[in-house]
Amino acid sequence: TQDPPVTDDRSNILYIIADQQAATLLSCAGNTHLATPNMDRLAASGVRFERAYCTNPVCVPSRFSQMTGRMPSDFGVRSDAGRAGDTDEEILAASFGRRLRDAGYRCLFGGKPNWLSGMTGDMLGFEDLGRACRGDLADLCVEFLGQEHDQPFCLCASFINPHDICFVTIDAYHDEQRERFQESSPSEFALVRELARPPAGVSPEEFAAMLPPLPANFEPQADEPEKIHYLLDQRPFRRHARDNWTEHDWRLHRWVYHRLAERVDQHIGRVLDALDANGLADNTLVVFTSDHGDHDASHRLEHKTVLYEEAARVPLIIRSPGQAAPGRVDREHLVSNGLDLAPTLCDYAGLAPHPSLPGLSLRPLVAGEQPDGWRSYLPVENEIGRMLHFGDTKYLCYDSGAHAEQFADLVNDPGETRNHLDHPELPAARALAERVWSQ
Repeated sequence: TQDPPVTDDRSNILYIIADQQAATLLSCAGNTHLATPNMDRLAASGVRFERAYCTNPVCVPSRFSQMTGRMPSDFGVRSDAGRAGDTDEEILAASFGRRLRDAGYRCLFGGKPNWLSGMTGDMLGFEDLGRACRGDLADLCVEFLGQEHDQPFCLCASFINPHDICFVTIDAYHDEQRERFQESSPSEFALVRELARPPAGVSPEEFAAMLPPLPANFEPQADEPEKIHYLLDQRPFRRHARDNWTEHDWRLHRWVYHRLAERVDQHIGRVLDALDANGLADNTLVVFTSDHGDHDASHRLEHKTVLYEEAARVPLIIRSPGQAAPGRVDREHLVSNGLDLAPTLCDYAGLAPHPSLPGLSLRPLVAGEQPDGWRSYLPVENEIGRMLHFGDTKYLCYDSGAHAEQFADLVNDPGETRNHLDHPELPAARALAERVWSQ
């Protein structure tokens, strides 16, 4: 027989994940081209981390990394093609879902999965709340939050948007792949087509003036890594967009991306309202993040994967019970939603850090403390290269091709418009990367 449910006063956890939402797609981050009032109110009552990054700017590895607190390469996954295979049981046992469940939490996961193909949520400690991932996921969360709770819970809500932005480029490229996508995802195509039309009562000319402007780093990097072309050729619709889209096309793409973010903001608002309405807000840790960003017309790119800031930097907002100094923005500390959220959630649940995990608990930062010896660099990787991020600079090595070694100066060249191999910090960064990557 099973032990009776644990009843205690430990904090509940609400973990909200958007898909493909860039860190800049928040009105509280200064973006005037959209309104995200619900993400904003969460930031106003919590802490927003400006220097938050994923471990790999693509869905599958980033999501499984969040669950396990490991770099994706630790479990042999560098792309969305990753499958469960022979994933080590030790990795699964150290996941935050398993640890919370073993400690008496009821763990539920709803929406887009955060695990590898061939796995189930139960392997990571979660009951299945359902695969609905839009407004219907908000319905499921509202229903759950309205129930009686005789043990602390960890509710993970994984919303699909603004990921539907991917269908814009697919729709614009007429090939067999587009036809297959249209058959399997007709509602997604209908949505992005609807959002690309002028609002009622707005003329085409007026609509064109409403579109977001092109980003300052719209043109490709002067000495772009050749390996990026591998990604473009791997997905012909991405190559087509870069080579053929007009500036209006790119601005329209940005418009749709912003509208999709507003959609998911509305869903999140309903979940936060239910938390308030059921008297749970004062004893629930709330985390909002994304799996990765989107290039959003920077470097004439869309989608994700490349190690530019637009894809690798993610939104991260945490609100804890009894939040100290709410509304703070942490612009100093490098944090990783893939490495740090597992130890953070366990910390709030009263569990010691698992000794196998390399990440750090963000609880001291949320409390406004200044921990000694915070990390000075952060690893990020993808299927074609690796990066060490130092905050103001970053060192990158792509697997092959011309311009494989890259150095970015984010202070003097925040748009990453050229390769800064003449930077005085390059030799030290290169030496550190050689040590880190050889381990």
